[in-house]
Amino acid sequence: MKTIFKIATVALAATAAISSYADSTYPAAGKTITIIVPFTAGGPTDKVARDLAESMRKQLGNATIVIDNADGAGSTIGIGKAARARNDGYTLLLTHIAMSTIPTLYRKLPFNVLNDFEYAGIINDVPMTLIGRPTLPAKNFAEVKDWVGKNQGKVNLANAGIGSASHLCGLMFQAALQNDMTPVPYKGAAPAIADLMGNQVDLLCDQTTNTTSQIAAKKVQAYAVTTAKPLTTPALKDLPTLQSLGLKDFNVTIWHGLYAPKGTPAEVVQKINEAMKTSLKDPEFIKRQEALGAVIATDDRINPAGHKKFVEAEIAKWGKVIKAAGTYAD
Repeated sequence: MKTIFKIATVALAATAAISSYADSTYPAAGKTITIIVPFTAGGPTDKVARDLAESMRKQLGNATIVIDNADGAGSTIGIGKAARARNDGYTLLLTHIAMSTIPTLYRKLPFNVLNDFEYAGIINDVPMTLIGRPTLPAKNFAEVKDWVGKNQGKVNLANAGIGSASHLCGLMFQAALQNDMTPVPYKGAAPAIADLMGNQVDLLCDQTTNTTSQIAAKKVQAYAVTTAKPLTTPALKDLPTLQSLGLKDFNVTIWHGLYAPKGTPAEVVQKINEAMKTSLKDPEFIKRQEALGAVIATDDRINPAGHKKFVEAEIAKWGKVIKAAGTYAD
C-alpha cells in the first residue's frame, strides 16, 4: 500500500509539474489560438471577435489568433463545437446573449452552457433600437403604442430568425405591451432591415450595429432605445428609453462573452481573462467598439465568476420571456 501511494504521489507530482509548465508557457510559440464564432463572417459578433483577437494577440506575445465561423442552428453548432474542443486553451468561444437563451429555446442540446464551459469574461454590451417602416403612421412611441393596440394581430414584427437578438427583443416588446403581433422571421438582420425600409414589414427591434446608419440616413423611423439610460451616439442621442416611456424594467442589451471548454487549466483561463481585460482598455479596441455603438464592459462581469453569475441570471430572465411566448426551436 505504501509503495502504491508513493508511485501515485510521484505520478501526480509529475502531472502537476507538466501542467504547471504548460500553463506558464501559454501560449506556446508557434501554437495558434482559434476563437469559434457561432455566426456568419461579417456580422456584429464576428466583428467583435476580430477586433478582440487583434488586441488580445498583442497581450499574448503576438500569438496567432484565427476566427472560425461555425454558424448555423441558432448558434448551437458553433457552441457545440467549442464544447467538444480540447481543453488546452487553444480553442475559445466568443458568442452573445444566445448563451443564455438557447437552454430554453431548444428542448434538447448536446451540451450544457453552465457546466461544459469555463467562463472568461463579458466583453461589451450592444444597445438596441425600436424602429419602424418609413410610412408607418406613428411618429413617436405613444403613437406606436396606440397604433399597435388598434391593429392587434395585424402588426408585422420582423426579426433576424429564431433566437436572434431582434427575435428576443421582439418577444419582450410584445410582452411589455401585452399585444399580439405577427412575427416575421428572416435569415439575418440585413434582409429584415431591407424589407422594413421597403415598407414590407412594420416594426423591428435590433442592435445599434445594424440600425444606426439607417436611422442617421432617415431610411427608417426611430422611436426608442432599449437601454436603461439614453445613448450618446449622435444619431441616437435624442431617442428616449423604453423605460422612460412606461415600459418598466425594459432593459435589453446584446452582450458578448468569452469562454473556454470545461477543464481548461485555471491558470490558462486566468491568462486569457487578463489578456481580455487589458484589451478592454486598448484605445484602438475601444474606438472600434464605439463605432459599432457598443459599450465596453467595466463591471464585475469582466471576471470569470461575475460572468457566470450574470449568465445564470440571464438564463432565468429570458427563460420566463420565451416560455410565456411559447416559442421553441426544435
